[in-house]
Amino acid sequence: MKEKKIHKNVEKGRVYVAATFNNTIITITDEKGNTLGWGTSGSVGFKGTRKSTPFAATSAVDQVARKVISAYGLRSVEVFIKGPGSGRDAALRGLKSAGLSISMIADVTPIPHNGARPKKKRRV
Repeated sequence: MKEKKIHKNVEKGRVYVAATFNNTIITITDEKGNTLGWGTSGSVGFKGTRKSTPFAATSAVDQVARKVISAYGLRSVEVFIKGPGSGRDAALRGLKSAGLSISMIADVTPIPHNGARPKKKRRV
């Protein structure tokens, strides 16, 4: 027999937005980092190049935020944005329109400090 899930009341949380060139992935967690809900532009129903649009990101954020707000009563969030995609700003607008108050926005895009060695020069 499957145990019934206990929904705890979570006031504050974190939103992680990974905006790639092809998709936008949104994960909402509590303050400890336990996932409360997640979604992507693809899971909302967009396919192909339409997944990478700002509108797809907004609808993905909206869907996930509504689900988490109704289940856990989330009110305020800290936002961590990663990646160069077009869904970055749209995700923030979607969170605001879903009724969440944003207490902090951080850009955690990884930047190499002169990372991997480049390919050797092409000879023709």
